[in-house]
Amino acid sequence: MKQRSRLLMCAVPVIAVLAGLTVYQYGFVKARREMVSLRETAAARERALVKCMEMIAERPQLVKRIEILKEKRKAAGSKIMEAQTLALSAATLQETVKGMITGRGGSITSERVENTEELGKFRVVTISVDAVMPDMRALSDVLFGIETHTPYIVVREADTRVRNFREPRELMVKLRLSSLGEGR
Repeated sequence: MKQRSRLLMCAVPVIAVLAGLTVYQYGFVKARREMVSLRETAAARERALVKCMEMIAERPQLVKRIEILKEKRKAAGSKIMEAQTLALSAATLQETVKGMITGRGGSITSERVENTEELGKFRVVTISVDAVMPDMRALSDVLFGIETHTPYIVVREADTRVRNFREPRELMVKLRLSSLGEGR
């Protein structure tokens, strides 16, 4: 019995120490990890909240920037031929050029729409116009009007010839003109 009591006396402290280590390992350490995890989660949420508050504070500035960009886009949009299709864009270009030429006393002998070219989101609409101009001054005025027109029209080629060499007044003009179109 004395030996049993001695074994019990040695086993009880060992069991108490093992029970203490088990409680420490699974109780205290686990609770500490959970507390650290909760603190990290709280800190992450606080950082996210601060970012959201900063973004909300920047909202008026962003709205102003959006309005400025919309105005710039609208101003840039006035520089291209706006139409629902590329054919309508080409027709608009033809009518514009026809009005400029006939307004200066010239006459159109033929008009052609050429193939469109891809330019990123935009398409380049090209037309060819054959015209008869009464004199060099009218041709100069037409070319000036084309180059300064909004939406922009670019003269890609210009071929000018005298219609009658004996009376060099009338000019035969062949123009190849392009403009940006936004149609589909």
